[in-house]
Amino acid sequence: MKDFESINQGYNSVFKPNQLSIGIVVPIESYASNPIPTMKHHLARVQLIDRLGFKALWLRDVPFNVPTFGDAGQTFDPFTYLGYLAGLTTDIALGVSSIALPLHYPVHVAKSAATVDRLSEGRLILGVASGDRYEEYPAMGIDYENRGELFREAFAYIRKAQEKFPILESKHYGNSPGHIDVLPKATAHKIPLLITGSSRQTLDWNAQNADGWMSYPRDLYQQQNTITQWRDLVAKTQTYNKPFMQPLYVDIQKDDDFKPQPIHLGLRIGVNYLIDYLHHLEDIGVNHVALNLRFNSMDMDRTLEHLAKKVLPHFHSNLIKQKVS
Repeated sequence: MKDFESINQGYNSVFKPNQLSIGIVVPIESYASNPIPTMKHHLARVQLIDRLGFKALWLRDVPFNVPTFGDAGQTFDPFTYLGYLAGLTTDIALGVSSIALPLHYPVHVAKSAATVDRLSEGRLILGVASGDRYEEYPAMGIDYENRGELFREAFAYIRKAQEKFPILESKHYGNSPGHIDVLPKATAHKIPLLITGSSRQTLDWNAQNADGWMSYPRDLYQQQNTITQWRDLVAKTQTYNKPFMQPLYVDIQKDDDFKPQPIHLGLRIGVNYLIDYLHHLEDIGVNHVALNLRFNSMDMDRTLEHLAKKVLPHFHSNLIKQKVS
């Protein structure tokens, strides 16, 4: 089986076979006690992680603030925000983790995603999901139990929309016999689509259709088994291997030798132990880790610079080492 497929600049930069890269989840601020971030200094920090050499930033799709969910994400519309950031960053991949496809009409997702991809010269990575906040579905008149079928239809629609004058046929999203087109087209032959979790599909379906898989933090043994299952299924039907990524909440400590303590979906940890842990993830086949600093207790700018100086050189290229030295 071949290495990862070459798609666009963002995908090709973030995902390398047998290597791990590091990104940051936006908003880049500590907001442990409040589900709604302030979004202060957000642009300066996005530009900082771009300069420091982090490989990707990741936004979430949170149409409604659902208090029981406990996190309103970056609050801004993801595509509007990414369009803004595309013009104010240069190298960093622009990731979405993830658009809840059943909550959006797919022609709008296809058009918005291709627009961001073109404005950023190919830096978009589009994560997609079936969605997991129940309250949003009745609020939009959508059947929550039907989200698996809606996801598949929207996924196929977005893929097909990259063709010239596509023939679009769907049960829920309308039909076009091919006499009208969807513009713009992405910079590459397709928009890279990464599926989050199962998205109400089988792992086999995801392995055949996605360009990569976003899953959740697990203990190393369980995560290794998960990745092995994924890669085995990919190898059975696909020409190219496909990447695996996960998020990780971290609370970086001033003491570099601070031993790891568990927090929600992550670790309170010093950078020396974080380096070791990330190497373990790399060894079991994780290709990208999106660090979430929501619970971070240290000054945020100092944390980002500390991670760039101490951690990134272990996982990124020599160019990155020069960039932060």
